[in-house]
Amino acid sequence: MTDLFIDAPLETVAGFAADPANAPQWYANITSVEWMSPPPAEVGSHVEFVARFMGRTLRYTYVVIEFVPNERLVMRTAQGPFPMETSYTWQPHGEGTSMTLRNRGSPSGFARLFAPFVSAAMRRENRKDLRRLATIVEPRPTAQRLVLRRWSRRGPG
Repeated sequence: MTDLFIDAPLETVAGFAADPANAPQWYANITSVEWMSPPPAEVGSHVEFVARFMGRTLRYTYVVIEFVPNERLVMRTAQGPFPMETSYTWQPHGEGTSMTLRNRGSPSGFARLFAPFVSAAMRRENRKDLRRLATIVEPRPTAQRLVLRRWSRRGPG
């Protein structure tokens, strides 16, 4: 589970993130999205994603299983390399938004051996993706994020 404060109104953040067509803009690994049912996203919608992850091209279809606008979106694979569920939650936080991104999956067969490494890689990518989303929807970067960026470039001391 990864969460981030985004200095933009809840409706802006949730509206952008809940539209699967926007995924290639803020997910580094998603290269394309194709609606298998008519947009916009609603319970029962099917959307195909193509992604590059750990050197492989993955193609999977998500079905929206829960959607409460400006609150929660949950998608589960209907077809793909392994069962996976992705959920987004949004909560107002002052004038901004707290967004949580959670991916749960259960690799099978040979892929099970690499599950701990894949899990760690996914958490790193999720953090980067949420930061990328913030740069898209925020009118300007928050002072806190600027300080964190400077610190991470220089190191702790």
